[in-house]
Amino acid sequence: MEHLKPFTSSELSTILKKRPKETKFGEHVTLLSDLDNIYEQLLKLDVTYVLFGIKEDIGVFANHGNTGTSKAWDATIKVLLNIQSNSFTHAKKVAILGCLDFEAYQNKLQKLEQDKKKDVQKARKLVSKIDESVSFLVAQIVRAGKIPIVIGGGHNNAYGNIKGTSLALKKSINAVNFDAHHDFRAEEGRHSGNGFSYAYAEGFLKNYFIFGLHENYISEAILKTINKIKSVQFNTYEAIAIRKELKFKSEMQKALNHVSTTNFGLEIDCDAILNTSSSAMSPSGFSVERARQFVHYFGSHNNVSYLHICEAAPTSENDTQVGKLISYLISDFIKSYESI
Repeated sequence: MEHLKPFTSSELSTILKKRPKETKFGEHVTLLSDLDNIYEQLLKLDVTYVLFGIKEDIGVFANHGNTGTSKAWDATIKVLLNIQSNSFTHAKKVAILGCLDFEAYQNKLQKLEQDKKKDVQKARKLVSKIDESVSFLVAQIVRAGKIPIVIGGGHNNAYGNIKGTSLALKKSINAVNFDAHHDFRAEEGRHSGNGFSYAYAEGFLKNYFIFGLHENYISEAILKTINKIKSVQFNTYEAIAIRKELKFKSEMQKALNHVSTTNFGLEIDCDAILNTSSSAMSPSGFSVERARQFVHYFGSHNNVSYLHICEAAPTSENDTQVGKLISYLISDFIKSYESI
């Protein structure tokens, strides 16, 4: 399919750092030999998870955010493939497709300026095209009975994940979002701040729970809108971590009750994790341990339909650390689901 760049055995051999008496994760993953008919191939494979990346930060640009999310996939794959393959990590259950590479769109982005309204609108039109590729690929994976693990890009890609899963299952789905922001902005053209509102308006998303919303970054207008929609619930970071009005574990149970009655997506925005290099990096947020606990908790439910880790924006100085963080979250998800 267009934009899908396969992950090849030659790339794998270049990334792998083998050591005597050790077996790395990348030595046991499955690669697809042909991407012409992904659905048919996946049907035949004895894997549970299908991993792919999204190399874009156009959605972030279109939301007036800081770019860099296109780099998360490369930072992650070189770390993930070199963790240990053992009875904990279940490498044989994983197929790696490659990444959706929007290089041509990214090149167009270099000529656009965020302070020009026409340029922002051009970027938002590109996001709509990205939506088509993401939703199509996710639908193929879910139709084949596998669980997509989607890495990178802006949170605009939540829309494609939700739509693709919904189309494959032929019903609306739910979503839980570990995020400092609601991403339920107005339908003003697609960007990283309105993936959930578009999915909800178009009937692909039913119940939505925002976990750890930062009170400083929600407008009163959006707050009133969300409070009127019974199928949208949230808690705030301040209520949990600062004022201690709510307990983290109890709130996870509340969120699970809201989304787990049917298939649901698990969305992890790296903006919510303390001091993580991301499009909206924050000096205040949940710890990495809390994020890992969150992934484990929701990943261990049999109605979870995909994992999406987004908004990470690694730099040349911290790409290994960001890759390690995302690799921990991926392996936590796999371990939790395998324990069901």
